[in-house]
Amino acid sequence: MLRPLFAVAVTAASLAAQQFEPQPPAFAFLQQPPRGLPPMPAPVGYTPTAAMCELGKDLFHDGVLSKDRSVSCASCHPATTGFAHPDPKPPGIGGQKAARHAPALWNRGYGQLQRWDGSTPTLEQFVLEPIGDPKEMGHDVDGAVARLNAEEPWRAKFTAAFGGPASPKALQQALATFVRGIVAGDAPYDRFLAGDPSVMTPQQRHGQWIFESKGGCWKCHTPPLFTDEEFHATGVGAVDGEPEAGHAAVTADEADRGKWKTPTLRAVRLSAPYMHDGSQRSLDEVVEFYARGGNKSRNLDSRLKPLDLSAEDKAALVAFLKSL
Repeated sequence: MLRPLFAVAVTAASLAAQQFEPQPPAFAFLQQPPRGLPPMPAPVGYTPTAAMCELGKDLFHDGVLSKDRSVSCASCHPATTGFAHPDPKPPGIGGQKAARHAPALWNRGYGQLQRWDGSTPTLEQFVLEPIGDPKEMGHDVDGAVARLNAEEPWRAKFTAAFGGPASPKALQQALATFVRGIVAGDAPYDRFLAGDPSVMTPQQRHGQWIFESKGGCWKCHTPPLFTDEEFHATGVGAVDGEPEAGHAAVTADEADRGKWKTPTLRAVRLSAPYMHDGSQRSLDEVVEFYARGGNKSRNLDSRLKPLDLSAEDKAALVAFLKSL
């Protein structure tokens, strides 16, 4: 029995959309990012190399940087879950829990400030901070460097990448170079914009319209990175209308209380749960959260209003988000 032509087209588009997966981290993306992404900003003070990236990859996936070797960067940011952690707060050394949800690392090389509260100014500083966090790796940078220099395989790797032994700066540059290679682009959305209509389903196209029109999502999740790299109060984590400190812990300005960094939506389907506290378990819950206008809270962003979205609209918006 022949299916209607429209049904065949929809099925083909659905299959095409499902075939797109983020590419594995690669040094090549520092020179030529995937389709849809802008040029990668160069770090200050050094030139990344492929050898640095390879060393950073090895360090990222090894527990050598934690005090008892039980925790690696990948423990909190596993690739299989979008370089985020599947638990609201990831486990650290000694069974402890990190203070916040481990965010996805996609496209952090483009970031202007790091961490949910913006407390870390550079990626280079960010990659070293978990080492000394007593709830995460429970070590210290100098101790980690001494261990690396005491073990022949690591000495050889640092010599190959930097021409000498491990140092805090070399460790920093290797990890940061690898993280810069963690990118997500060339999604169905990007290919559609480039002129291929077959890569998005009609439902995803409807969701794109919601995202760009009455949903207003683009105002904070601004393409092509799908983040404005700014801080907004949505009421997440507020208790009886009183929010956590958020960005105010950095600025000491009460106007910033409850404001958290806008996360990227690139490859967002992989990185549940969501928000800085991991309180939203699925994209459906996230869409419902914004459809009701966020949570009641002091300093609530004025752009957050209840949205007139039908069940069809919400499902389409989720489908579009999954296409990123």
